[in-house]
Amino acid sequence: MIKVLGIGDNVVDMYMHISTMYPGGNALNFSVYASMLGAEAAYMGVFGDDDAAKHVYHTADSLGINLSHSRFYKGENGYAQVKLVEGDRIFIGSNKGGVSNKYLMELTELDEDYISQFDVVHTSIFSYLESQLPTLRRCAGFISMDFSDSASEEYYKQCAPYIDCASISCSEMVDEDIVALMNRIVAYGCKHIVIATRGSRGALVLVDGKMYEQSPCLVDAKDTMGAGDSFITSFLTNYIDEMKNAVDYSEISGTKGITKKQEFQDIITKVSLYKAGIFSSKTCGIDGAFGYGKVFENN
Repeated sequence: MIKVLGIGDNVVDMYMHISTMYPGGNALNFSVYASMLGAEAAYMGVFGDDDAAKHVYHTADSLGINLSHSRFYKGENGYAQVKLVEGDRIFIGSNKGGVSNKYLMELTELDEDYISQFDVVHTSIFSYLESQLPTLRRCAGFISMDFSDSASEEYYKQCAPYIDCASISCSEMVDEDIVALMNRIVAYGCKHIVIATRGSRGALVLVDGKMYEQSPCLVDAKDTMGAGDSFITSFLTNYIDEMKNAVDYSEISGTKGITKKQEFQDIITKVSLYKAGIFSSKTCGIDGAFGYGKVFENN
């Protein structure tokens, strides 16, 4: 299986109605979900020194996530305040990343050597790494970035030239506008894949100019936190791992079965989308992004 690195945001998702915090954050979620799927996973980010930071760090460490290149500062860890409405998670506040916003990561040559070991590097709009994208591009073989639902056109233009895969959350958009945005992201420089998650409507995925659609594997959701992150993680880990086997054979090989990379890519994309739908639906049966809740004092 592949090696993946989540770099950027980690938070606790604070469920205010039950005074319970769960580890999360887009970049950390990617690492945890990839590990669940069998990948060798690491996370690199900024931690504070409060109870929230300790809970996130110790949980990730207990799950076998390599945290060796993270940074640590005195101060408040990132958090998001959450409520549930019929199983659908709704964000109601945050501290804008806490220490990760105050102490921005600057990647060193040693970091570059470390990052170059991974097959996939994933970050997000919440990671405050925009200035480091040129460095990431220099040392990472494949860069994935999640733009959530809050990026501006200028932000897409700024980041897209450095990435191989862009993910966007589009549950409130009509499909015509989603497709137009996906194509603009490619025009801005995204090199390979654009993933658009649409909540209960499933996902649209553009791979090297070909559009795919995956219906959701709908379940009676307990908590939708992490549903999009788990879909993206599952799709990419399966797709990248399998595409390492893609080869174009010459015409003398014949035409039976699969002998061309494009044919193989088409099948792997569809299978990876199916697996992603299943994995995402299972996430909706877990409290928080991946469990491990801890009660906190809610004053």
